[in-house]
Amino acid sequence: MTVALARTLLSESLRTGVMVACAESCTGGLLAGAITDVAGSSAVLERGFVTYSNAAKQAMLGVSPMTLVEHGAVSEPVASEMALGALAHSEAQMAVSVTGIAGPGGSEFKPEGRVCFAVAFGDTAITHTMEFGAIGRARVRAAAVTYGLERLIEAMGALPDRAAITL
Repeated sequence: MTVALARTLLSESLRTGVMVACAESCTGGLLAGAITDVAGSSAVLERGFVTYSNAAKQAMLGVSPMTLVEHGAVSEPVASEMALGALAHSEAQMAVSVTGIAGPGGSEFKPEGRVCFAVAFGDTAITHTMEFGAIGRARVRAAAVTYGLERLIEAMGALPDRAAITL
């Protein structure tokens, strides 16, 4: 499934001329890895950031310490800052971020299987939270990779062809 999605993403990237960056926490690089499973992925993936700790989110992506304190690492505001930070610290034109609780564990307020995403383009980030449930660490991470690829494809699909873009 993810190979087919990565191929579709490659096709959309070639159509639009847009490269992506990945900012990952709970997926630990699996999203960037899924993209690079496809030959020609260097046309899509500009770079990836694995920012598992809060310190890494701050140092590598510029996530605000206040956002982390006020909302926690697993939140849409942090996902938004991660995606926008990936754009600011790369040559990519679009970025996706993933932060969540793969399990085991979680809490009443942030249950296992909650994953927050953002896709950023320009100075805008669109966020979404998925509740995959307590389906196990590997399955939550796999579902997050699939969902992240789908969101990138959807965002690129809304862009005009490279030939239609005038600067």
